[in-house]
Amino acid sequence: MYKNFFKRAIDFMIVLLALLIIWPFLLIIYIWLTIANKGAGALFYQERPGKDGKIFKVIKFKSMTDERDAEGNLLPDVQRLTKVGAFVRKTSIDELPQLFNVLKGDMALIGPRPLLVKYLPYYTEREQLRHTVRPGITGWAQVNGRNHVLWEERFDLDVYYVEHMSLMLDIKIVLSTIKNILNRKDIEVAPNLMDFDEYRIEQSKGHLFTSIEDAIIKD
Repeated sequence: MYKNFFKRAIDFMIVLLALLIIWPFLLIIYIWLTIANKGAGALFYQERPGKDGKIFKVIKFKSMTDERDAEGNLLPDVQRLTKVGAFVRKTSIDELPQLFNVLKGDMALIGPRPLLVKYLPYYTEREQLRHTVRPGITGWAQVNGRNHVLWEERFDLDVYYVEHMSLMLDIKIVLSTIKNILNRKDIEVAPNLMDFDEYRIEQSKGHLFTSIEDAIIKD
């Protein structure tokens, strides 16, 4: 009952109330980023797979400029990340526009994070279970390692959540998320990890990844 009805109803009521309270704060961040991003805009939209693989556009605050080199290529992320952008990332404020995704029903407050569309052909049958529920702003994987675990471990955590979804587990994730944000734990510019599709292609060639360091692209 919780999974099929109450979870969505609770999400909708919480998000509606939250947006009514924090909209002035969101407006300030929007204006601040618009100025800092030098014309690149304050919002970032990207297609992601949602429940049952349905594609939707996730909304985030844009933390980087669109500055390019002499050849027209985007500069490295570290060079394009503004001070304001670094702040909204470290505090997870960049995720707040996804409240509108939750309001629309594309996402939930808690669930597996929506990843790139190009990854869809590379999931195993069991890993595909992460797409049987709405993706979330935060989730079980995010409070248990975020970008510091291998892809398989991350998806195991996602599937665990799908199979054990409950109000008590969601409350536990919310409390852990708040704790991690306050402690700034696992909140940073993501390491230069190998994309999941490339990761699986390398595995198909017989390459074995035993640690997160193995999956980092070496410049």
